[in-house]
Amino acid sequence: MFHRRHLLAASALGLALPRAFAAQDPVRIGLIAEMSGPFAEFGRQMQAGIAVYQKQFGDSVAGRKVEVIVKDVAGPNPELAKRHAQELIVRDKVSVLAGFGFTPNALSVAPIATQAKVPMVVMNAAAARLTEKSPFMVRTSFDYPNTVPPIAQWAAQKGSKKAYVIVADYAPGHDAEAAFLAAYKATGGEIVGSVRTPLVTLDFSPYMQRVKDARPDLLFAFVNGGDVAPAFIREYREKGLEQAGIQLVGTGDIVDEAIIETIGERALGLTTVYPYSMHHKSELNARFVRDFKTQRDAKARPTIMAVAAYDGMAAIYAALQKAGGNADGAALLQAMQGLQLDSPRGRIAIDAKTRDIVQDQYIRRVEKVGEVLANVEFETYPATKG
Repeated sequence: MFHRRHLLAASALGLALPRAFAAQDPVRIGLIAEMSGPFAEFGRQMQAGIAVYQKQFGDSVAGRKVEVIVKDVAGPNPELAKRHAQELIVRDKVSVLAGFGFTPNALSVAPIATQAKVPMVVMNAAAARLTEKSPFMVRTSFDYPNTVPPIAQWAAQKGSKKAYVIVADYAPGHDAEAAFLAAYKATGGEIVGSVRTPLVTLDFSPYMQRVKDARPDLLFAFVNGGDVAPAFIREYREKGLEQAGIQLVGTGDIVDEAIIETIGERALGLTTVYPYSMHHKSELNARFVRDFKTQRDAKARPTIMAVAAYDGMAAIYAALQKAGGNADGAALLQAMQGLQLDSPRGRIAIDAKTRDIVQDQYIRRVEKVGEVLANVEFETYPATKG
């Protein structure tokens, strides 16, 4: 008999583990997310998105109860993410791993998912070609190579000729930088400067001075939420870049729904690209937002992470239904490939070959909707495969 201590040893050695579930057993999902520390909102968004889905569609599918086990990884901590994944597979017998706010965490778990043949559903990590790291990885969030080019194309159409680029210095930032440089240059635009900043820096004064001195007409930015993006935008305003004729655009991260009230009116007029805004016009999204606020509180704002978690659960439920309740990793993975789903962000699909998400991208502008700051979508770039 393959005893528990042998399972733990196998896990520690990175070996594939035997998987057997009775049909009446619950299907367990292990959520590895940031539940504490400076990025705790990441995990809270994912957890709320999952809760909303289960509120709307129940906690059972295909005759199997679905349980979610949450593990706190606190931030970019690959070793802790790896340890959590091992314990979830061996001790908790999860059928699916999910979450992954940061790319390094997803990368550390990918080999474990592969060897244990357990699907992992990425609900935020956005590095390019991430799903190539494991044949058992599926992504329901987004990636920057597909998200960024529309803002470069839009800016060029509006007359931009010279751009400066600021990104956070880690894999998604590098991807955002490369995507913008390629797309902007393809329009005939000139890049007059590019800089990478520490992941959690709050001092953007020297960077903004460099931008001002370079005299571009456009500043493209990707920095993370939390305290970072508000500090970035505050410095952009206080250094007078807008008055100098330098328009700030970026990915939706810089005016993320969770931080937009912290940024306040400094955010007004900023244009970004993203696959979701809580003000996306659809009945499904209106219901999602209402239920999210009920789950959290009346002032809470759902972000792309909540939607990606909601859609991740939709993919898992659809796969279980398609597989007749069979939670075997290979059966679930096969059922997820090629899925098409209605999402609060619009129609999405899981590419059958790459297992990555295919979705529309939206150009949005921060405006006041009543008394509320909102990312208002005003142009759509249809889904493409990256």
